[in-house]
Amino acid sequence: MTTTLSSVSPSGAPSGLTQRPRAATWRRVPAKPSAGGGRYPQALLHHIVAPALRVPDAAAAVVFAAARQRGPIARDVIAQVTGLSIATVNRQVTALLDAGILRERADLAVSGAIGRPRVPVEVDHEPYLTLGVHIGARTTSIVATDLLGRTLDVVETATPHGGQGAALTAIAGSARRYLSRWHRRRPLWVGVATGGVVDASTGYLDHPRLGWSDAPVGPVLAESLGLPVSVASHVDAMAGAELLLGVRRPPGRAATSLYVYARETVGYALSIGGQVHTPGSGPGTIAALPVQSELLGGTGQLESTVSDEAVLVAARRARIIPAEGPSSTVTAVLRAARQGNEQASALVAERARVLGEAVALLRDMLNPDDLVVGGQAFTEYPEGMPLVESAFAARSVLPRRDIRVTAFGNRVQEAGAGIVSLGGLYADPIGAMRRVPRARGANVIQSPRPEVSA
Repeated sequence: MTTTLSSVSPSGAPSGLTQRPRAATWRRVPAKPSAGGGRYPQALLHHIVAPALRVPDAAAAVVFAAARQRGPIARDVIAQVTGLSIATVNRQVTALLDAGILRERADLAVSGAIGRPRVPVEVDHEPYLTLGVHIGARTTSIVATDLLGRTLDVVETATPHGGQGAALTAIAGSARRYLSRWHRRRPLWVGVATGGVVDASTGYLDHPRLGWSDAPVGPVLAESLGLPVSVASHVDAMAGAELLLGVRRPPGRAATSLYVYARETVGYALSIGGQVHTPGSGPGTIAALPVQSELLGGTGQLESTVSDEAVLVAARRARIIPAEGPSSTVTAVLRAARQGNEQASALVAERARVLGEAVALLRDMLNPDDLVVGGQAFTEYPEGMPLVESAFAARSVLPRRDIRVTAFGNRVQEAGAGIVSLGGLYADPIGAMRRVPRARGANVIQSPRPEVSA
């Protein structure tokens, strides 16, 4: 019997009941020192799995991708579009049916056809969800995503500040309460996208902007939710969403794509041959790229010049918006620009110019085959994109190259967190299903450890 999406409460979160805890699978991983000098007890922790931000190539993953992107689809058509033999396709389809993430659609079988190869299959997405958490400098989003990569629901809250231990406990508690309401869907995975430097193998994070050092983000969420957890740099995650969920043909083996992000922070990610390049020492930074803007101020560096905070400071100085209060926001600045306020228009135009020239500098250094920009600095004011493009064209010394705006618009943060939660399933669907709790609909809810460092 097919289950349906649970009802949604006025707050935007699905209503339902918390499920009874059950035992989970653990693995032993090395303990890491906490910021307070102690050790978070990691002798028994749920799996922390490095994020899989790449176009899959294993047979089961390729078959699952064909069903996800083209389903309902017959087995022989899967063989045609993937280049796999019909025998291989049949074996993988059978395994995916047994794992419970594909289903047959006998009602769509070709009339008069004989045998199972003509019975279409599709992703059985209704019984499941994955949970994405985007930890931003100001806002944390919790996202429920289905197996097709579609956002089912999202809630936002202010990112907790103060000690990292209390902040992580608060985020884990919010995720627990949110997840417990999805009583009609089985949670499979948790994906975290965040700024800072991520240790993907352990789920630990250094985030200077938040004041976090060696923060056990992955272990805390795994302990609290009882599910596998993957943690990724947020810009890498957004580039992964473009790669795996964007409506484009899969990239060639040698294709490169540059993704540039700007909102409260700035960053970039490079995809090579269908995989987001993630250096072992953490992502590079473009925050300190030299720029100059008298109108926006800043310190002569990119992030301090084009960030939301820089725009707000300049707008308050020019008295475009009040010094404080609910109307002292970037949205209010953009509204004033749209209404013809010359000072506001000049501010957003200057931001567009600086961003366009910075993107040109990165393009000229890396010369990617594809160039994508994302983040609200680009998407919240689409009227400014022609200014970005003209500044880009004037600054770049290489032949003309189009800039593509992210396919996810202002939803790019939730798309990034969603793909981190789905990447393991897309890369190894059968192996991923073996990692999660077996009982259908059993949300593993446990009390968070009190020993998280402050």
